[in-house]
Amino acid sequence: MTPDWKTQGVRIVRSGELDTNTPQTPGMSRAAAITHAKVGANKLWAGTVVVEPAARTAAHHHGDLETVLFVIRGRARMRWGDHLEFTDEAGPGDFIYVPPYVPHQEMNATPDEPVECVVVRSGQEPIVVNLDIAEADVALENLAPIPFHPAGHHHS
Repeated sequence: MTPDWKTQGVRIVRSGELDTNTPQTPGMSRAAAITHAKVGANKLWAGTVVVEPAARTAAHHHGDLETVLFVIRGRARMRWGDHLEFTDEAGPGDFIYVPPYVPHQEMNATPDEPVECVVVRSGQEPIVVNLDIAEADVALENLAPIPFHPAGHHHS
């Protein structure tokens, strides 16, 4: 029997239809677009994140999930490694790939402009493993630490 492509085919999630009922953090706004509940997706999750000026995550990884970020505007700074010893920045039009289990920290590299990204993950579960990594970068001391994921949404 042929699927009903009208109801089981391509789905468009309009810009005003994103779901903000997803784990939130001070300094960051997340909105889910492609989820199992919204479109029936099983292997992918996609949405947007806006990171306010000078905001940053704690060090964490996402278990076996792969993550891709596409920067729409602003400058995103990524730190990664066992001691967050590696750093690079991405700007509008750049893609960032975060492999499974890589300890990392995301931050807004600018003090006066939000960073807007599209986020795509290889699964539906919001797996986040927060890591206790001391921050090595003294220049970051003027930034207040902002937890990435609220309590109650942690997976070990």
